[in-house]
Amino acid sequence: MTYCVGVKLVEGLIFASDSRTHAGVDNFAKFCKMTVFERPADRVLVLLSSGGLAATQAVIGVLRQRALGTPPHIWSAASMFEVANLVSDALRDIEKRDGPFMESGGIKFNASFILGGQIVGEEMRLFRIYAEGNFIEAGSDTPFLQTGEAKYGKPILDLAVTASATLEDATKCVLVSFDSTMISNLSVGMPIDLLCYEGDSFVVSMQRRFDEGDAYFEALTQQWMEGTRRVFHELPALEW
Repeated sequence: MTYCVGVKLVEGLIFASDSRTHAGVDNFAKFCKMTVFERPADRVLVLLSSGGLAATQAVIGVLRQRALGTPPHIWSAASMFEVANLVSDALRDIEKRDGPFMESGGIKFNASFILGGQIVGEEMRLFRIYAEGNFIEAGSDTPFLQTGEAKYGKPILDLAVTASATLEDATKCVLVSFDSTMISNLSVGMPIDLLCYEGDSFVVSMQRRFDEGDAYFEALTQQWMEGTRRVFHELPALEW
């Protein structure tokens, strides 16, 4: 399984994904689930993938291959909505090709994506693309989208992530949501890939990976845990 988060703020966009994949309880591996398509001064596109690794890698491979040929493709698209449709088309093509064979072996086709970014001429946009190829878009009332093991990190995001939050504060909240998820679910694990995009910059300047033992991540989660325990002890006593 996996955990991916995309956040749309007034200031910019935040993307984060874990790197754990597994085929059974004793077969864990690490693969990056964040793909970046960047053409400075023109567009920044980010894909976070969840589901069967073979399926998601095939979709990304198709997008890369088609980008070398005749438009329409990700480099020719005039809007993020058009890019979302191109990802959906690639997803459906892979499902049509591989789905029947997987079902014959008792495996369900499973691949979904979070897509976000900005193309010159329009505002930043963020989408959640489902395995069937349909998608939804984030807005001011729903500033973040998740895929994978979303339930453990969502309460933390609900507490602090609004469209008007700063990139710095929302990023810290996203990282804490990953810590909460990893504590509760062993199928989500480090490294964590993080990318913050500043609106209208059309370049990726803030990107890093958090590996096991990362000093900042450990300090952040330790302080969050200590603060939560302190607030818990300060809650009013229950009267019977």
